[in-house]
Formats: sequence, structure tokens, C-alpha cells
Amino acid sequence: MLFNSIEFAFFLPIVFAIYWSIGSRNRREQNIALLIASYFFYGWWNWRFLGLIVFSTFIDFFIGVQLSKVTRGRKRKMLLAISLISNIGLLIFFKYYNFFIDSFVEVFKFFGTTFQPSHLNIVLPVGISFYTFQTLSYTIDVYREKIKPTKDWIAFATFVSFFPQLVAGPIERAANLLPQFQKNRKFEITKAKDGLRQILWGLFKKIVIADTCAIYANDIFNHPESYSTLGLWLGAIYFAFQIYGDFSGYSDIALGLAKLFGFELMKNFNLPYFSRDIAEFWRRWHISLSTWFKDYLYIPLGGSKGSLKQTLRNVLVIFLVSGFWHGANWTFIAWGGIHALFFTPLLISRKNRKHLGQIAENSFLPSLLELQQFSLTFFQVLIAWVFFRATSISEAVHYISGMFNLTHLGTIELYKVKYLLLILFLLTWEWALRSKEHGLAIPAWPMPWRWLTYSFFIWLILYFMGEEQEFIYFQF
Repeated sequence: MLFNSIEFAFFLPIVFAIYWSIGSRNRREQNIALLIASYFFYGWWNWRFLGLIVFSTFIDFFIGVQLSKVTRGRKRKMLLAISLISNIGLLIFFKYYNFFIDSFVEVFKFFGTTFQPSHLNIVLPVGISFYTFQTLSYTIDVYREKIKPTKDWIAFATFVSFFPQLVAGPIERAANLLPQFQKNRKFEITKAKDGLRQILWGLFKKIVIADTCAIYANDIFNHPESYSTLGLWLGAIYFAFQIYGDFSGYSDIALGLAKLFGFELMKNFNLPYFSRDIAEFWRRWHISLSTWFKDYLYIPLGGSKGSLKQTLRNVLVIFLVSGFWHGANWTFIAWGGIHALFFTPLLISRKNRKHLGQIAENSFLPSLLELQQFSLTFFQVLIAWVFFRATSISEAVHYISGMFNLTHLGTIELYKVKYLLLILFLLTWEWALRSKEHGLAIPAWPMPWRWLTYSFFIWLILYFMGEEQEFIYFQF
């Protein structure tokens, strides 16, 4: 079920009414209502894969309870291993089985040996990468004794399957979200209103920005041979804003929906295209995944405490695994490797944590230096996005070579450039409200101006609304 679908427009108010009619004192009943709604929401896509969520939930709930009873290190490690093998095993099977088979075939072919294993017709369950990492973080935190395991299965199952962020994040930590299911929630009209504003902002980014940019991004990437150098650059820019509007739009809708039910989710995007270097970009893009890899892979590998060589190794591992997390294709691994390459000079010069503060904190306009930094960082991100979007390494290399073919600059039809105005509008609006939680967090404005603004965004959504488009990150 898509957030931008007619079905969800009926689903949400029904669940909202049932949930709050139960009453804030009946926390368990509210959780049961949310759990049923979340399973229905996920099962709408394919009910057969509900068993995977239930399996992961039972495994990690049981292991969490057992870890609270075990003090010996060896047995605790065995319990943790069961969780890791079960969850990662399912992820590898559904997401990477055929990829590994194809890779083995290529290796054998390279050495002159014929190897023809059978492929499986495997359907990738929507959201498996997200809820698998969410349950894993719970078990690892319990193992590390950072949190205490819960004995409330309903609360834990609802935490795992909470429908606003079930299929595309943010990847929540149990320390933040699980306690919210274990306490009474009181309806707050202020929070609900802000949730509706954030949902509207997310729908704007998805329908007006992402789906519109997708029209030409898809056409240009699918037929790069038909476009000049300028056309290929335009395609890359459109894809950059397609994936940003699509994924950050989903996150905004998820955060807004959670507020309607009295929950607070972590912020997953923070103006990434205003980053002053690649390191800052990764502190602002898909924050829940970046911090997950930092806490559960980078730091256990040694983080930055070892030698420079060891730190560079750890950074490379993180970026390659992050790329592979996105999909079973060498293009995603290349995408991660390119970001590691761009990150390396910052690490060597110890400037990877230079930009931690607010952008242009004491000025409305960015400085010339900041504009140069934005442009360079966006250029780096843009090149990497070509690998992310391409279906093969050779296709990406061919596309990028065309972007730098100065003998075939060509021209661009005016109607294909017009959507750049939408991108400019988005960037201007986000810059003006960069200190706010989201793009429509404008409660201090006079009421007529607020309602005029909301009406304008609703009109834009209705004007650009077409056929329902899935969110890009559903495939991951």
C-alpha cells in the first residue's frame, strides 16, 4: 500500500479513528490496533511475506529474553550469533542469492570452467532491508547491555512492524522507539497538526518533485545514446532530485504519520544537497542507515582509533557494505566505492568533521566559499548517482563519458528544462526554512499566510498528480 494511493487515503483515517477511540490509558489495546493495522498494511502488498516479519520478530524477541537470563559470555555470543545468522541469512537469500550465483558463474568462466547452477525465481520482500536492520539493532543493543530486553511481545512486534516506517525507514533504534510503545500516548493537537504539515511536505517532494523529475530522468537514462552532453547532465540532475524527493519525501510522510499517533521518529534527511563536503553529505543523507553502520560496523572494526591505514580500511568497508545494502548489483558497490574515494582526502587531512554546524548560521545568504563547496559536493554526488541509477558498470561508464564529451554538447529542448524551475523552487524554499524541522514548519506565520501556503502546496500536488508511482527505496 503506497502513501500516495487512494487505498491509503481510506486506510489512514480508519486506523486513526480506531486507535484514538480506544483511549490513551489502554496502551496495550492501542498497540494491538497498530499491530493489526501494520500487518494489514504490509500484507496488502503480499500477505505471504508477513511470515518473514513474524519470524524475525519472534527470533529477536526470544533471544532478547534469553540474553537477560544468561550471564556467561560464550552462551550470550551463541544467542547473538543465532540472531545474526537468522536475520542476515534471510536477507542474503531473498536479496543476494541470484547475485552470488551470477558472480560465481563469472569467476568460473574467467578461469575457463563452465558452471551452470540453477537460478531461483525469488521475489524480494518489500522493506526487508529496513526491518531486518531494526530488529538486529535491538538484539545487538541488548547483548551489549545498552538496553534492557522487553517482555511485552505486542509492544516489540509493533515496534518492528510500525507501518509509517516499515518499508523504507527511518531505521529506528529500540532505545528511541520501543519505549514509546511501552508508555501511554496522549493525543496532542499541536503534534497532530505538525504531523499533517510534514505529510503534506513529504507528498509535495514525492509527487511534485520526484515523480515529475522521474519522467525525464528515466527517459534519458534509458536512451542515453539519443542525448547530447547537456542532455546527459540534465538526466543526472533530474535523477539526483528524483531520488532525493522520493526518499526524503517518504521519510517526511513517515515522521508526520508517526506524530498523528503520538510517536517521534528520528530525522532521516537534513538538507543533504547543501553539504559542504562528502563527509557532511553522509551526516545529512539517510541518517538512520549511516549511523547504523557507524555504530554496528565501523566502531566494532576499530573506527578511527587505529592507524590511518586501519581507519581508511574501515571507511572503505563501510561504504562498500552500504552500497551493497542497497541492492544486488555491482553498480551499488561501485557507488559506495566512489563515495569512499571522495571521502578519503578529507580523512587523510583530518577535515572529515570540519562542517558540523548550521549552514550559513549567521547569514541569510550563503557565502561565495559555501556556494563553491555546495557545487563541488553536488558534482561529486552527481557522478556517483550515475552508477546508482545505471543497470551495469559499463552503462554507467558510457553515460559519464558522454557527460564529458565536449564535441557533442548539443542543445536541450525547452520543455525538458522547465522542471529545473521546480528544483530551484525546492532549493530556495528549503534554504529559507533550513533551521526548521521540515519545509512546512511555519506555525509562527499569520494564519491567512499559513493557509494560503498550505493551499498552494495542495494545488501543486493535485496539479502534478498522475499515476501512482512506487517509492524508489521499496526495491531495497
